[in-house]
Amino acid sequence: MITFALMQQTFKKQEKLKKRKLIEQLFNEGKSISAFPVKLIYLELEHNSPYKIQAGVSASKRNFKKAVDRNRIKRLLREVYRKNKYLIYESEHTKKHIFMFIYLGKRELDYHSLENKMKELIKKFLQQ
Repeated sequence: MITFALMQQTFKKQEKLKKRKLIEQLFNEGKSISAFPVKLIYLELEHNSPYKIQAGVSASKRNFKKAVDRNRIKRLLREVYRKNKYLIYESEHTKKHIFMFIYLGKRELDYHSLENKMKELIKKFLQQ
């Protein structure tokens, strides 16, 4: 397992949640917490990645009809997670998890508001 002291603020391919079976298992068995407009679905699960967490992001087509809007929100979510994942890696949580961040709002938040919501969400997760 890679420690955060050695890791830079990156979001590499091995950290991304891509496998369909893992995503299905996450939605079937996972627990969720939210800090509106962001919802986190998580599941403690052993995976092949050397990182503690594999994460994915999603934005609803129902709320954002245009693909450019959905893609912008997903880019913002990935960036905010990338900058703040150190909070998880520095905590005592040593078990592996898979995450899915889902944007629930109907309007796009600015970067700083989204970052505050992500920090709030991570703190809620760490208190579990």
